[in-house]
Order: sequence, then structure tokens, then C-alpha cells
Amino acid sequence: MRTMMPTLLVAWVGMMGIAMADTHKFIPQNGVATYAVRPPVLRVKPGDIVESPTMAKPGDYYEKEGGPWPGEVGPFFIEGATPDDTLVIRILKVQLNRDTAVSFVRPAGLSALATDGRLRLLNDPLPTRRFVWQLDRQRNVGTLDLPNSRSKRIEIPLRPMVGRVAVAPAGEEAFGGLWPGAFGGNMDVPDIREGATIFLPVYHEGALFYFGDIHAAQGDGEVCGSGLETTAVVTMQFELVKGKKIVWPRIEDADHVMVAGSGRPLIDAFRIAHVELIEWLVADYGFDKMDAYQIVSQAGTARVANVVDPLYTVVAKFPKALLPKERK
Repeated sequence: MRTMMPTLLVAWVGMMGIAMADTHKFIPQNGVATYAVRPPVLRVKPGDIVESPTMAKPGDYYEKEGGPWPGEVGPFFIEGATPDDTLVIRILKVQLNRDTAVSFVRPAGLSALATDGRLRLLNDPLPTRRFVWQLDRQRNVGTLDLPNSRSKRIEIPLRPMVGRVAVAPAGEEAFGGLWPGAFGGNMDVPDIREGATIFLPVYHEGALFYFGDIHAAQGDGEVCGSGLETTAVVTMQFELVKGKKIVWPRIEDADHVMVAGSGRPLIDAFRIAHVELIEWLVADYGFDKMDAYQIVSQAGTARVANVVDPLYTVVAKFPKALLPKERK
């Protein structure tokens, strides 16, 4: 898989990072509700691996209706990270550690197809409903009983993903956990899963990385306002691209390079993601700008990650098979 790491960085990591890398088995004690600058809970070096469960507490959101959201894990301080760099997070493993997942529809809450707190309509809000899915981790499927439907039971494959990955936002900004943005956050991108690499801009020394919000599965758009919300142990490796700055979150997997853009209205998120993708192809892969525009228009794909958060998120994707064999 291609990466963003230039030759000099590979050599630097080999001499200074991987050879001295540590594996941290981290157990979070308290979740945080905002992405902001705060004292770190863990310090890691480039090349280090962190294995950590996401937040869960007795009686929380995952266990009972009305239970509080347990918060996100972090921040992690990555030594050597500066605002001139890019933070690299490799998702090595997402291991579900719960046999159930919950999905909510709430009145005046997060929803793409019903009245919510941001848009008043003449119809009454939908009633609150909490769906509890059973997770068969051996068969890798989720099942839901449907007593009011002709199909009394449905089964879907599980595709565990990390809904929230973030760095502390720029300046003195602080965003609640539901927000996505240029800093990452609650993007709800199904491509952020085991085997993916995420690239985030750095705004502060140490980057101050946060993560959480596991979905055992989620359809594009997160239409009802939640995926199959559950918990997992996530194993990540951290690296830096020194002296390289990006503007919006980038993602790579075995088949695609991607950019996540967030905004409202939805067309703004779409434009942000595609402009950044085209500029990436020009800067790193040697495409002429107009050529990149044309090829993205014909061979690119896009997915709507969420249309329910304070800002919507769109992912612009480009197939790696069409990239030059050598980077610029």
C-alpha cells in the first residue's frame, strides 16, 4: 500500500522510531466530551503502538435508554509532532468486545429523515425508539428482531469502524464530540476501519489525538442518526510526516486514497472533499490540475458518511490502480 511517507521519513522512523518503538496497553479512566487542548493522558513516540478500549461505564448509553455518553479516549501526545507536520494513524485492529450494539431514533434529535432540533416541520417528531442488535462476533454478523414486520428477524454482516478520530482543533477552539471538521472528529466514515491509514493535520505541539465511537456496522449517511453503536479494543500505530501540512483529513486503504470534507449544506462537504483530493493528486502524484479534475470526474467515487451531525461529511475516493507507480 502506498503511504505518504517520503524516503527520508522512512529512514528516520527506521533509525529513531521503529527500532525504539513501544507497545502501550492503555486503559482509559475517564472519557472527554470535547476535542480541545488539555493535558495528555498518554505520551507516545512515532512508531509506537497503542492498544486501548473505547470508553464504557456501567449504566451508560450502551447499557440503558437515557444512559450518558461515556466520552472519547484521549488526548495522546505524539512526541515530535508540530503544526508543520501531518499525524499518521494506522488502524491495525478493531476488536469488538461487546455482544450487543444499540441504535437510536430520537424526537428532535439526530436524524436525516425526521423533524429534528435544527429544522421545524409541521409533522410531529417520530417517537423515541431504541433498537438493540445482537452481535455474533464468531460469525461476524449482527441480528435484530423485527416483531412488527413481515420479516421477523434480519441479519447483516459486521464491518467495525471508528466513528471519531481527531486532533485538538486550531487555536483555542473546542468542539463537542458530535462535531466533525478539518481536525477530524465525529466524521462517521465507514472506511476508517481495520487496515486503514488516517492522516490528520496538526495544530498544536504533540497533536493531541482523540478517538472513540465504535460502530459494528453503519450504512452510508448514518440516516437514522446512529450506527450499530458499541465498543471495541482498537490497536493503532502512530507516525509523523515531518514538514508536510494538509488541510483536511485523508484516508488510505488497500484500494483507494480518500479525503473527508465536512460542512453544511451537503454540497459544501462534497466540494471540500473533492477539491482537497484533486490538490493531493497534483501535489503528491504529479497530475496536472485539469487532468486530475477530469480523471476524478470519470473514475472517482464518493460516499456520504453522515447527514445527521452538526456538519455533514462526504468522502471523495480515487482508485489506487490509477495512480502512477512512483510518487512525485
